Amino acid sequence: MMLYERAGLSDDELITIYRGLLLPRMIEEKMLLLLRQGKISKWFSGIGQEAIAVGCTYALQDDEWIMPLHRNLGVFTTRKMPLHKLFMQWQGNKEGYSKGRERSFHFGTKEHHICGMISHLGPQLAIADGVALAYKLKKQNKVSLSFSGDGGTSEGDFHEALNVAAVWDLPVIFVIENNGYGLSTPVNEQYRCENLVDKAKGYGIEGVQIDGNNILSVIDTIKGVRQYCIENKKPYLVECMTFRMRGHEEASGVKYVPKELFTKWEEKDPVKNYENFLAASGILQIKDIEEIKSAYKNHIESELAVAAQASEIKPDTDEELKDVYAPLIVNRELSKQSRFPARGSRELRFIDAIKEGLHQSMQKHSNLILMGQDIAEYGGAFKITEGFVTEFGKERVRNTPLCESAIVGSALGLSLEGFKSMMEMQFADFVTVGFNQVINNLAKIYYRWGQNADVVIRMPTGAGVGAGPFHSQSNEAWFVHTPGLKVIYPSTPEDAKGLLIAAINDPNPVMFFEHKALYRSVSGNVPEEYYETEIGKAKKLQDGEDISIITYGAGVHWSLSYAKNNPHISLNILDLRTLLPLDYTAIKETVSRTGKVIVLHEDTLTGGIGGEISAWIAEHCFQLLDAPVIRCASLDTPIPFNLKLEENFLAKGKLDNAVKRLMSF
Repeated sequence: MMLYERAGLSDDELITIYRGLLLPRMIEEKMLLLLRQGKISKWFSGIGQEAIAVGCTYALQDDEWIMPLHRNLGVFTTRKMPLHKLFMQWQGNKEGYSKGRERSFHFGTKEHHICGMISHLGPQLAIADGVALAYKLKKQNKVSLSFSGDGGTSEGDFHEALNVAAVWDLPVIFVIENNGYGLSTPVNEQYRCENLVDKAKGYGIEGVQIDGNNILSVIDTIKGVRQYCIENKKPYLVECMTFRMRGHEEASGVKYVPKELFTKWEEKDPVKNYENFLAASGILQIKDIEEIKSAYKNHIESELAVAAQASEIKPDTDEELKDVYAPLIVNRELSKQSRFPARGSRELRFIDAIKEGLHQSMQKHSNLILMGQDIAEYGGAFKITEGFVTEFGKERVRNTPLCESAIVGSALGLSLEGFKSMMEMQFADFVTVGFNQVINNLAKIYYRWGQNADVVIRMPTGAGVGAGPFHSQSNEAWFVHTPGLKVIYPSTPEDAKGLLIAAINDPNPVMFFEHKALYRSVSGNVPEEYYETEIGKAKKLQDGEDISIITYGAGVHWSLSYAKNNPHISLNILDLRTLLPLDYTAIKETVSRTGKVIVLHEDTLTGGIGGEISAWIAEHCFQLLDAPVIRCASLDTPIPFNLKLEENFLAKGKLDNAVKRLMSF
C-alpha cells in the first residue's frame, strides 16, 4: 500500500484533495465514452497521472502561471474552470476557450493563469522563464510552473529554458512527468543518464525525484520547492515518476507496452490508493465516497447538457481575419505628432535613429525589457544599445545566453504579465534557431486564445558587407507568410525611428528588419520628438510616369540612385516600409500611375515577397497594366562571401536590365 504523510493537513483538506483528484478521472472516463461515440475527435488521456497535475496546482497560488501539456486536465479542474465551457472547448464549439480554433488542451486563459500549449511541447518551458522574470522584476513572491514529459527533455528547448532560468536566477519550477514513454519510444531509447533529475546538476540547480502517483507527496514537495524558489530566487527541477494507463492518444493504442507494466502500475493507481488511504484512516466512509462519485457523475452530466446547447459554428470570415491581431489602442496625441513629425529635426544616421527610437521608448515605457546577446555593457554587435545599461540598469537591459528559442519564449512569458520586450537577434540569420517560438507561439497566440504577444524582435539583416551565407541573408519572406506577425522594413532614418516606436507600442509581435549596410551609410532628417510612423502604410518617394518600382530596404536606395543616374526615365518609386500587412491601396495607386511595374527586393527570386505582390497585381490590377510585372531579385543561391561574387548575387546589378525589359513593351 502507498504510504501517505499528512504533513499537517486537516481532514477537510484531505477530502478536498480527494475531490480534486477524483474529478479529472471521472471526466476522463466520460470523455473516453464520448470519443467512442464520435462526439469528440481526439483525446490525450492522463489516467494514472492525475496526482501530478492536481498536486502541483493545489500547491500553487491561484494567480501563479502554469504551463500544462496534454495530460494535465487536473490543472484546469483544480483551477475551477467551468466544466461546461471545457466540454465546449473539447467539442470545438465557439463558446469554448478558443472559439473552435484549437483542440483539446491547446488553449489558455489569462483569467485562470494557464498558458496554452502548442504541439511542439518544449517551448512551454521558456514561457515559464519569462513569467518568472516578470515576477522577479515586480518583486512579487510568486513562481511559475511548467510541465515536460520525459520525451520533451530531449528537446533543445528543455536545455535552453533550464539554462536561462539558472543563469538569471528565476523562480521557476520545472516538472518532468516521467511516464516511461514518449508516445511509443521507451525511456531507454531516449536518454542515457540514470535519472532525468540528474540533469539539474548540469545547470547548477537543485532537483528531486518523487513518486508522482502519491498526491500528498506531490503537494508537499511542490509546496516546499515553491518556498525554496521564492526565498532563493532560483529554479528547481522535479522529476515525478508515473505511468500512463492509456495510449499517447486513444488512436495509438498500447500494444507496444509490456502487459506486466500495466499490472505493476495498476497497483500504484493514484486515485484508488488515496481513496483506500482515506477509508482506512476513517476520514471517509464507503458511503461518503459513493456520494461524492454520484454527485460528480450528476455534475458531469448536467455540464454536458449545458455544453450540448452550444450553437453550431457559423464561420465569419471578417471575424476570423480580425482576430489574427490584437487591437491597437490609439494614442491620439501620438497620431497627431505622426502627421507632423518635422519639429526640431536634425540629421542622423540610420543606426542613430534606431538607437534614439529605442532609447525614447525605454524612457516612455518603464515595463519595456531589452534582451539579446552582448547588448548590455558591450552595447550589442552594432553598438545600438551602448550606454543603455548604465542608464536603465541590468534588470531592463539583459545579456542573454546563446539560446534564441528560450529568449523568444521568455519574451512571450513577459507579455503574459503585462511587460513589453524587445529582443535583438544578433543577426537576422540566427532567427532560425528560434523559428518555432516565433512562428507557432508568438504569431498564433492571440488568434488561438486571445492572449497578445507584446514583443519586438530586431533583425539586423541584408548583404552588401561581405559577411557570407550566415550573416547576410534576407529572410523577411518567411515571416510575411505567417499570419499574426507584423513585418517592418524601414529604409530611412526617419522611418526607422518612427516605425520602431510604433512597433514597441503595438501589442502584437513585430519582426523589425534593419539593413546592416544602411546603418552607417544612410543619413537623413529625424525629428527629436517621440513619434510614431504608422505601421502598414507605404510611402511614395518619387513621382513618375514611365515605370513604377515597388521596393523596400536597400532597394529604395538602389532605385533612387538609378533614377538619379537615368533622368530620361520617369520612375515612380514606392517604399513599402511594412511588408505585413501590405498597403494594397498604395500598390494599386502606383500601378495605375504607370501601368508598368518592377518589384525589386534583395531577397532571392523564388519565394520572395515579389512573387506575392506580382500575383496580387495580376489578380486585382490587370486592367491597369500595360506590360507584365517584372520581378527584380537576387540569385537563387546562398549569399557568397567574396565581394565580387556578392555583387553578382545582388538584385542591384540586375535593375538596369529589368528597366530596359519593361521599357521595351
